[in-house]
Amino acid sequence: MIEPDTIKLLRECDAGIKMGVASIGGVLGHVSNSNFKRRLADCIQEHKMLDRELRGLLNQHHDEGKEPSPVAKGMSWMKTNMKLGLDGSDESIASLMTDGCNMGIKSLYQYLNEYQAASEEARDIAKRLIRLEELLSADIQKYL
Repeated sequence: MIEPDTIKLLRECDAGIKMGVASIGGVLGHVSNSNFKRRLADCIQEHKMLDRELRGLLNQHHDEGKEPSPVAKGMSWMKTNMKLGLDGSDESIASLMTDGCNMGIKSLYQYLNEYQAASEEARDIAKRLIRLEELLSADIQKYL
């Protein structure tokens, strides 16, 4: 059945975008290198543009979307703040962001496999979100 898988995949993309934007926003003020900071800020904007498209699809299906898991948000916040408290370097931030990207990519591929009956539009959103995460991870390797 297409619609339930479509909604479920869109919800997971929604939660992923929110998690990504919050995570990047949480470290942005700690970044020293101006190019690194600009890349992260650009990534937030790219996520927000994709989110606008996602909102349109969710609205078509009369769905509100999904917030990230409170446990995932809490664990991410704790890891970020502990790591920044010990070492707030750009290298440390790049490591955190790379880990976050990899977790997001893995989760999104799992959801694509789980919700195979999702519409092509929903699958396209998920694939583009994966691509954003892959590009960010590749772009920030030089700061590791």
